[in-house]
Amino acid sequence: MDKLQGTMGTSGSLALRLGQAICSVGSLLFMCWNVSFFSYSYPPLCYLVTVMGFVTTWSLALAMNDAFLLLVKRPSRQPRLLSAVVLGDWVLSFLSLAVSCSTASVAGHLIASGSPYCRGNTCRRYLLSTAMAFLTWILSMVSSLLNLWLLPTFYHLRL
Repeated sequence: MDKLQGTMGTSGSLALRLGQAICSVGSLLFMCWNVSFFSYSYPPLCYLVTVMGFVTTWSLALAMNDAFLLLVKRPSRQPRLLSAVVLGDWVLSFLSLAVSCSTASVAGHLIASGSPYCRGNTCRRYLLSTAMAFLTWILSMVSSLLNLWLLPTFYHLRL
């Protein structure tokens, strides 16, 4: 059960974490590129930047942990650490889902209403940022579910 790809300390987990980091950085770049001050008047757009900043930091930290565990060729067998990772993944994945939905609705409303703030491709960039945030959510949820699958085996072994 320890060799389930995608669980902490495997190459699959490293790939998932790097994918999360790349998608969240992409979301941040699409949102912040040529930023105009009007976007700060819409809370979901600020919320997206904040949550993707947290996700980027979390994913890179866990990617470094996975890289270290792969380098020493020793999987982590600490149930408390895995519990914290599962909890952090769940919280950040639901925040990513919430921010994706709220930003998509704001960007869709701005495009549909023909807002003067959507000159050029500004609102289209917001939709691309939202798509990257959805990808981040998918990767985070996959990682969380795989680690959650492994968690009961650690507590079962300790009894």
